[in-house]
Amino acid sequence: MTLEISGRVVTRENLVYEEARTMWNRAIEKYPLAIAFCKSSEDVAKSIKWAKAQGVPVRIRSGRHHYEGYSTGNDVLVIDVSEMNQIHLDEARGEVTIEGGVRNRELYEAVCSKGYPFPGGGCPTVGVVGFALGGGWGYSARLLGLGCDAITQIELINAEGEVVVASKEQNADLFWALKGSGGGQFGVVVKMTFKLPKKREEATLIRIESHHVTRKGQIEVFKLWQETIGDLCPEANFKLSFYNSKEKGDGILLIGIYYGTREEAHHLVAPFIQLGHTLQVLVQTMSVLEINRWIQDAHPEYEHYKSSGRFVEQNLEEQHMHELLDMIKERAEGAVYTALSCYGLGGHITSVKEDTASFAYRRCQYILGFQTVWEDNKDSDPNKNWFVERFKVIETMTKGSFVNFPGAEITSYLDAYYGKNQDDLIKIRKKYDKNNFFKFEQGL
Repeated sequence: MTLEISGRVVTRENLVYEEARTMWNRAIEKYPLAIAFCKSSEDVAKSIKWAKAQGVPVRIRSGRHHYEGYSTGNDVLVIDVSEMNQIHLDEARGEVTIEGGVRNRELYEAVCSKGYPFPGGGCPTVGVVGFALGGGWGYSARLLGLGCDAITQIELINAEGEVVVASKEQNADLFWALKGSGGGQFGVVVKMTFKLPKKREEATLIRIESHHVTRKGQIEVFKLWQETIGDLCPEANFKLSFYNSKEKGDGILLIGIYYGTREEAHHLVAPFIQLGHTLQVLVQTMSVLEINRWIQDAHPEYEHYKSSGRFVEQNLEEQHMHELLDMIKERAEGAVYTALSCYGLGGHITSVKEDTASFAYRRCQYILGFQTVWEDNKDSDPNKNWFVERFKVIETMTKGSFVNFPGAEITSYLDAYYGKNQDDLIKIRKKYDKNNFFKFEQGL
């Protein structure tokens, strides 16, 4: 039985199969049975029904950015919605509706060009739907909330090939579950509507980098970060990375957005500059669209990597900081880059009531990310082993794990990703997908 849809169906016999199966993380090597590039909700429904009839497992893919590659697999049908990328901006209603394949870059271009900021992500090719379903951290999150907080309606195709709408008014339990449970859990999302924030034409981009910083200097910056992020005004947010790069050596990079003037931004980051470790400082006011372009353009086209992230609930002690920095003192075999990164939470993320979304960790101080990057897949195993050994140390001093930064080795993953919400999420999954058709590694 042949799968017939209006979009392309790529199988192993097709010349474009290698490109079609490739993930953004080149360390992921999976060989699906076929990839259905859907162009409509009808294509998605047909793909689901075909897979059920053939007894073929499915995976759902948009931006190809899943850290562990759970949006693909061996001998599965990949339902790819990347060609469903229409955007409808309704300024009268104060909403923007996107199809399931829209990526960060396209959404920023559509929304920010009209003067609106958006609580999106930093990487240009990440799918907005997957980003938001996992909670959605971004540089504007302390001002605008998480990506999931802006969602007003979701339309998905369920395991029966039927359209299901979720909002506060319709299927409210599913709406709650979708906002934080991660992608692929309850069906294939084909549309998502967000409320638009107030217009803000300009903001200030902040970038501070230091090379060859001593351990004493690293600890000073780490302490200052923790002190700063707790009391920071909601108009600002920062990501702080401590890295060990083959190209640059040991370094520190602070990147952020401040929704205010250049002078005010300079005042905010003056304590970091005054520590005396600074090599480069960029504090520049520009349009919100230009800022997002700048941040996105700094990302590579692809990587070979292993990465994950957990939540810091209470500020770390100096001893913990030393332990963390020790982990990146030497890179793994074949690695070109490794980093510890702190993603600021707080601000308006904490002002949202906890029961409005299944995202379980909005009261934490920040997300602590960890990664290793290499260039050749022959170095995959030593890098992954190096990472897993060190990630165990991070688990001892942090809480939970960010479902958008997943890790295959997390044993109690339901508790780690969903905390107190896991039981409710499992009940809702059984209600809306009773036979667990959309099952995958680390699914509900």
